[in-house]
Amino acid sequence: MKDNPIKPKRTQRDYNLGFKLAVVSQVEKGELTYKQAQKRYGIQGRSTVLVWLRKHGTLDWSKPALLMKSKTKETPAQKIKRLERELEDEKLKNQILNTMIDISESQYGTSIRKKLFISTIQRIGQERKVSLSRCCRLFEISRQGFYQSIKREQARRAQLSKIKPLVYKIRMQMPRIGTRKLYYLLKDEFNRQGIKIGRDALFDYLRSESMLIKPKKNYTKTTNSKHWLRKYPNLLKDTKATEPEQYFVSDITYIKSRERTHYLSLVTDAFSRKIMGYHLSGDMSAENVVKALEMATENRISSKPMVHHSDRGLQYCSEIYQNKLMKEGIKPSMTDGYDCYQNALAERINGILKYEFLIHKCNTAKELEKLIQESIETYNNRRPHLSLNMKTPNFIHNKKPEKLDSPA
Repeated sequence: MKDNPIKPKRTQRDYNLGFKLAVVSQVEKGELTYKQAQKRYGIQGRSTVLVWLRKHGTLDWSKPALLMKSKTKETPAQKIKRLERELEDEKLKNQILNTMIDISESQYGTSIRKKLFISTIQRIGQERKVSLSRCCRLFEISRQGFYQSIKREQARRAQLSKIKPLVYKIRMQMPRIGTRKLYYLLKDEFNRQGIKIGRDALFDYLRSESMLIKPKKNYTKTTNSKHWLRKYPNLLKDTKATEPEQYFVSDITYIKSRERTHYLSLVTDAFSRKIMGYHLSGDMSAENVVKALEMATENRISSKPMVHHSDRGLQYCSEIYQNKLMKEGIKPSMTDGYDCYQNALAERINGILKYEFLIHKCNTAKELEKLIQESIETYNNRRPHLSLNMKTPNFIHNKKPEKLDSPA
């Protein structure tokens, strides 16, 4: 299926830094040329993508024509070897696939050959000029039924083709948003445009277009709990937040730019999942970590007593951090030991930011600060949460719903 350009074209203000880095990554990996990327996403300006490549890319884009030519150049001998290798692979692949189909039909009754008859005959007819009448006779299918099936398939394909631009539009702001949340955000738009598709069918369509998000797993320890400073008891054991600003949870995670490794401190409301405060720094000193807490307290909408929960890290046990908590009338709470599950919510928020938003490496700390600011703004105001009945953190923080499911 050919990619349709997204219309109407947009202005420069519609593209945040995360989207620019995603386009740069696609072009430099060879998934798209810079002209194809410009056409697919409806990017305004003939040289806009090139400007992004020169500013955020890792290759020398001063002469893009020579760069693209050098990446695709192939000698005749290399081409022959590649074609021979592909031919052998195709023969083996066909043998394996035929065996798989035989096993599937005999053991599971899938009728794969019947269901895929139309697309198979169309392809073979184009490549080998096989008679349609002969193929229909062999499989006991009328030509009328064959053509009716083609019309139904074409109508369905035209309907599904409207989905891809809608998904691209949302992923411009949230590049790694999952299919369940996509379906929730697009359900009303599907109804307006007459697109009949359910959640599972959307999974199947995105899978067929290679647009499903693959999970990433990565873990680095940033907590030093072996120190002489005072630790505090865990006040969140067997408790559950019932309203905003009842519990704050905090954690630190690392993020790399091409300059160095940076550290992001986060303070999150346990009930609404809203990121209340954050700070990016070049080290994990208490002086830098406490700045996230200062932002969180400034963003509070109430002054009632509350609890601050964290791991037993040196920064959270430090005098400067505990003095700030005492000044704000906030009780400290800490995990019983080095157990990430006792601070699971804070770890989860770290993961969402790193693996859904901060997925492309920035060149400088200034770029990274801008990307983090945009990402947190999108997270708080646009990204729905499964554990919040698909509401956004900011909505829940400012208006408590009647019922919420248990946190995921």
